[in-house]
Amino acid sequence: QVQLVESGGGLVQPGGSLRLSCVASGSIFSFYYLGWYRQAPGKQRELVARITITSGGVTNYADSVKGRFTISRDNAKNTVYLQMNSLKPEDTAVYYCNGLGPGYRDYWGQGTQVTVSS
Repeated sequence: QVQLVESGGGLVQPGGSLRLSCVASGSIFSFYYLGWYRQAPGKQRELVARITITSGGVTNYADSVKGRFTISRDNAKNTVYLQMNSLKPEDTAVYYCNGLGPGYRDYWGQGTQVTVSS
């Protein structure tokens, strides 16, 4: 059974950093891409960053996080990371790992809370 498991959320002060991890069960190469979405209270879920797995690690980012967040992967660990720097209160949300996987199905993790507050 394919699963995505996130970790690394928490409480951080404005300007601080966090790194989120998403471990894919089985092989990371069973996914076409992996990425991160976030959902703040009362708002729609939005794409934060995505990285392709099967075509060279192409990345794309939401305009609101460009220059502050970096998505990367470790194939040996079947893990995708989201390094978040210069965090702002508006980055507060539940962050979800997402991937297009076997059978062209959409897979989601359970979510991890990120709170940016002083």
